[in-house]
Amino acid sequence: MPDLFTVLADPSRRRILDTLRGSEGLLVKELVAALGLTQPNVSKHLRVLRTAGLVAETAERQGRRYRLRPEALREMDDWLRPYRVFWTSRLDDLGDYLDSTRPHERPQP
Repeated sequence: MPDLFTVLADPSRRRILDTLRGSEGLLVKELVAALGLTQPNVSKHLRVLRTAGLVAETAERQGRRYRLRPEALREMDDWLRPYRVFWTSRLDDLGDYLDSTRPHERPQP
């Protein structure tokens, strides 16, 4: 299985995932229309996303339908959680510091 960071490093693949996130699944031709990419390019990226387990594919009469598999991102989300906590804490500290250095406003007479 390919490394998820490598798979998600490509902006076209992230756009595909973002487009699929808001749907119950889309045909390749619908993704092509939504993204403004060529069909071979979309198919190439979908193959990578499918191999990584990020999308599921079903065959239909009209073509292949792809849907997002958000559970495939759970491992990455678990890994990122401590960093979100770290940055939230740091930003809270910065906000507290900025509040403490702001000149006190006096009420207008």
